[in-house]
Amino acid sequence: MVASVKLSAPLTWPSDVEEAEAAQETLRARLDLDGPGPRHPSTIAGVDVAYAGDRLAAAVVVLDGATLQVIEQVAVPGRPAFAYVPGLLAFRELPSLVEALERLRTTPELIVCDGYGVAHPRRFGLACHLGVLTDLPTIGVGKTAFVGAFAEPGPSRGSSSDLVLDGEVVGRVLRTRDGVKPVFVSSGHRVDLGTACGNVLALTPRHRLPETTRAADRLSREALASGQEVRFP
Repeated sequence: MVASVKLSAPLTWPSDVEEAEAAQETLRARLDLDGPGPRHPSTIAGVDVAYAGDRLAAAVVVLDGATLQVIEQVAVPGRPAFAYVPGLLAFRELPSLVEALERLRTTPELIVCDGYGVAHPRRFGLACHLGVLTDLPTIGVGKTAFVGAFAEPGPSRGSSSDLVLDGEVVGRVLRTRDGVKPVFVSSGHRVDLGTACGNVLALTPRHRLPETTRAADRLSREALASGQEVRFP
């Protein structure tokens, strides 16, 4: 089967923290943060990784952009490829995530990561890294703030405030449900921040987190428990 998602940048692997940080700096030059990105994508992929000791399972779930129903999903078991270092999480997960993406039959119009894009100490989180590698539009949606300062957004769904790091807006703190804790949205690649937030609101009709994240989280946990590759259809 020919992979529908292909790498547009080399998947090289660092041996230490210094090399990893240098790789982020080099790849950051490829970022496109002007977008505009897809405003009404027909297919949207969510990616997530579950861990148990020295094992992991990487999952990608593709949803129909209109109905939010699952149209394809793949999960693969693996091992962390790098030690846990804050700010370098992508290097632990990307080999397995890329393997799962390359097994898709569908090329998603947008990828939503459970993590961060430019809301990152070196402005190059997982969503940026995955976006540059695949050259697909990506956004990051974090459950908590990793970097930056912000004012609490209003209590209503759709309220937002800027996430600011060193005087620069690196994301948006977005309320997806009335009176519920906000999420932290940042651009990854080929999507501007306004479009990213619009997509996140479209993906959260009933819950705080995007349906892409919820589906990929469930699948990664199932694959981790079974230790087997999962594919649908």
